[in-house]
Amino acid sequence: MSVHAKGQNQWQAYLELVRPPNLVTAVADIFAGFSAAGLTNVKALPWLVIATIGLYGGGVVFNDVFDRKVDLTERPERPLPSGRATIKNAVLLGVSLLAVGISAAFFASLTSGFVAVSIAACAILYDAWGKHQPILAPLNMGACRGFNLLLGVSAVPALVGDLWYLMLVPVAYIAAITAVSRGEVHGGQRATGLLALFLLGAVIFGLLLLTRSARFELINVLPFLAIFIGRVIPPFWNAYLNPEPDQIQNAVKAGVLSLIVLDATIAAGFAGVLYGVMVLSLLFVATRIARLFAVT
Repeated sequence: MSVHAKGQNQWQAYLELVRPPNLVTAVADIFAGFSAAGLTNVKALPWLVIATIGLYGGGVVFNDVFDRKVDLTERPERPLPSGRATIKNAVLLGVSLLAVGISAAFFASLTSGFVAVSIAACAILYDAWGKHQPILAPLNMGACRGFNLLLGVSAVPALVGDLWYLMLVPVAYIAAITAVSRGEVHGGQRATGLLALFLLGAVIFGLLLLTRSARFELINVLPFLAIFIGRVIPPFWNAYLNPEPDQIQNAVKAGVLSLIVLDATIAAGFAGVLYGVMVLSLLFVATRIARLFAVT
């Protein structure tokens, strides 16, 4: 192998660690939260986008760092167990990304910075301990995405306290994905699949409940909600009926990428159909990148 090819392979290994398709879903969270903040204080938006990329990237890097021993058996093709990336460099990358994420958030506002610290804390807690707790794991991971939505809201710091309840939607949704993902390698249980479907129902109900607010327009939400339901219910239903690893992996992949559709639904409700379409267009980007890099 040439020096150039070896270097390229190493770069690809570290890119795999940060899950590039998932980074796009994190950016979608920011745009959704920004819509709830009224699309104001645009100067904060670039800092918040940089922040979420750093925070999410750092979080998933540490996920693989803490899982490296398990992955030797269950997922030997991943960068760390395969030896394509080193633990030392992975830790350095993870710390650097989290530091960039938190710093960028503080450039947006003091409130944004504290929200970013909460995201980083939740991510490390999940990676190191939370993921191994049957009940806590889905809620812990859900909190990461819930705070990420609030990071977008924090473009207008005063609204974070008023709109805190918005984080409950991604909390329930990510809890559904996390619950069903526990069977990715060895297969799952139908009871877990049923719980995931129940949580998806709670998400849909929550989105409809938001339309009781004068600022959240039902007519704008319905097309996006239909797309969301069409994308997530069938694979989750299949994973419930047949909880084998391939069905569960399909459900997890569909669930993660459909975070963008969920965010587009929220964005359309608060800021109109055109803004929702703009957020939804990120799904095309994430799907294309997902052909090159793993989502889970």
